[in-house]
Amino acid sequence: MQALTFFNGHVVLPNSVVRGARIQLSGQRIGSIEPHDGRIEGAIDLEGGWLMPGFIDTQVNGGGGVLFNDDISVDAIATIGAAHARFGTTGFLPTLISDTLPAVSKALDAVDRAIDDGVPGVLGVHLEGPFLNPSRKGVHDDAHFRTLDDRVLDLLCRPRRGLVMMTLAPELCRKGDIARLVASGVRVAAGHTDATYSQIVEAMDEGLDGITHLYNAMSPLHHRDLGVVGAALDDGRAWCGLIADGAHVLPAAIRIAMHLLPADKLMLVTDAMPSVGAEQKDFILQGKAISVADGICLGPDAQLAGSDLDMTRAVSNIVTLAGARPDEAARMASANPAAFLRVESDRGKLRPGARADLVMLDARLKARMTWIGGLRASDAYERAATLRKRHISLV
Repeated sequence: MQALTFFNGHVVLPNSVVRGARIQLSGQRIGSIEPHDGRIEGAIDLEGGWLMPGFIDTQVNGGGGVLFNDDISVDAIATIGAAHARFGTTGFLPTLISDTLPAVSKALDAVDRAIDDGVPGVLGVHLEGPFLNPSRKGVHDDAHFRTLDDRVLDLLCRPRRGLVMMTLAPELCRKGDIARLVASGVRVAAGHTDATYSQIVEAMDEGLDGITHLYNAMSPLHHRDLGVVGAALDDGRAWCGLIADGAHVLPAAIRIAMHLLPADKLMLVTDAMPSVGAEQKDFILQGKAISVADGICLGPDAQLAGSDLDMTRAVSNIVTLAGARPDEAARMASANPAAFLRVESDRGKLRPGARADLVMLDARLKARMTWIGGLRASDAYERAATLRKRHISLV
């Protein structure tokens, strides 16, 4: 059995941080893990850095020069995943921004095929729209917006190979729509919504348990009109995604969320665009020219348009901007999103039985190496591509 040994740093275990560890692999999983800070042959020197569980990103619009909306295919998903794996992401949801119903159907099928084809890290799909409120549309094209009806619900509720996450405006849903989605296994989140406090609480009572990019594109907290933000911070049932890029949310607002929400309910997301992991940063989003500078994506009207954020920088930012400890940041990037997606038995923690998904950061919290299922991420993606080509040639 192969083993990975790390020393001279910080290894984030479920309930502690140790100076080093020996991780025995059993196939793609962790067979055993125990503290071990000795320098032995083949051991990896953390050099004061960190070994964390692989990051899980529930909102990935693109990467590696590819936008999922523009190329809804297995190859595009693989390119996006490989780009983000360089920055510690070992599990992700390719995210379709509001589009036509044929595009929604195609995205659902493409992610199923990607999972069947063994593309590393693909956990399912995130449909961010098109069931959103035009008053909080953000950069989305509201020409695609529509309301849920029984025909659409039939499409969304069909059994799938992977998870389905749906961001919607609950105030535009009929009573029972959210409950039906949840009963079929869809993870429902509120986003791009102008809902009131009571409408969000009622949606949570139906099973909604996610808030997409907390603070952004939603009704804000006012002392006499608490809105989505007030409901999320007060109720505490929903997992709240945060874009910690220093532009979407001010550090003080992040700290407020950290103070008010249960420690296991805050999760980091990137809302990443094709610029992540790409040399060419500027791109086109549904006909709009998006410029990227200093990690910020802006449309023609200087409106935020997703982000140029990767998960390693999200972890680093929430430490430096909001004062989180690195092990707290690791939980927000791994264990918490794993719990939201209901894959916590398999991912999100370094423990026996879990997948051997790991990320090594240096002392400045910069990504050094990623492992997916015990393989270096680059090798995992190369192996998957080879198997996919062999399968295509046989067909």
